[in-house]
Parts: sequence; C-alpha cells; structure tokens
Amino acid sequence: MFKTLLMAASAAALLAAGTAAAANHEVKMLNRGAAGMMVFEPAYLKVAPGDTVTFKSVNPSHNAETIPGMLPEGAQPFKGALSKDVTVTFEKEGIYGYKCMPHYGMGMVGLVQVGDDTGNVDAAKAVNHPGKAKKVMAELISKTGATVAAAK
Repeated sequence: MFKTLLMAASAAALLAAGTAAAANHEVKMLNRGAAGMMVFEPAYLKVAPGDTVTFKSVNPSHNAETIPGMLPEGAQPFKGALSKDVTVTFEKEGIYGYKCMPHYGMGMVGLVQVGDDTGNVDAAKAVNHPGKAKKVMAELISKTGATVAAAK
C-alpha cells in the first residue's frame, strides 16, 4: 500500500513540475507604445513550447489573431474578440505571425517564436501584408535569426 501511495505521489509531483515549467507571457495591445502608434508591446516574443501568451486589451478596439500562412503546420489559429484579452497556449515550435485586424494596414502586427525551430520562416516571409505591416513584419522576422532558403 505504501509503495502504491509513494508511486502516486511521485507521479503527481512530476506532473506538477511539468506544468510549473510553463510560463505565461503578456503582450499589450496599445494605441501608442514605444515603437509608435497602434502596436503590440512587445511585438516580438520568444517562448518555450507549452508557454502561454496573454494578449492584454489595454486600449479598446484591438484584437489579436493569427495571420493566415504564418503559423507552423498543424498549429491551431486563434482569433480574439475586439477589446477583450485572449490567452493562447503555444505547443508547436515555429513562427506565429499575428495582427490586430482593425489596424493591420497601420502595421499593428507581432511575431511569436516558439522554441528554436524556425522551419516555417520561408512560408511566413512569403505572406503579403498591407501597408506598414509589410515593413514591420520583415523587421520582426529578422529578429528570429532565421535565414531564408535561397530560391532555386
């Protein structure tokens, strides 16, 4: 009986240790931030697989949602409601591009890099963005340190 209890306690401790290692990060959705108007702060974030990111609605009329073509294969897209916080758990390694839909053309985009795998960077760089978002996203992708495969 004691051996069974000891094994159960050990399993519970291991399970708790695994979940305790996951971190929660915060990204603010702002009308004005250090980088200018209509920004996510921070706009680039590197997290570990299993970590969560809470997109905080600091100012009204913003949301956070994935940009089609800018997430690892098999990863689930997300879409937060306007003026509401949204918390996302990132399980798959790779690059996740996201935007504020109302302010996308104004450059309100961000990038989450999960782990060290940047295998989907070529696909992410191929996505066409409107207006200022094109320049901002190129700068964010450069922060990953990934290089794009040469065209054949």
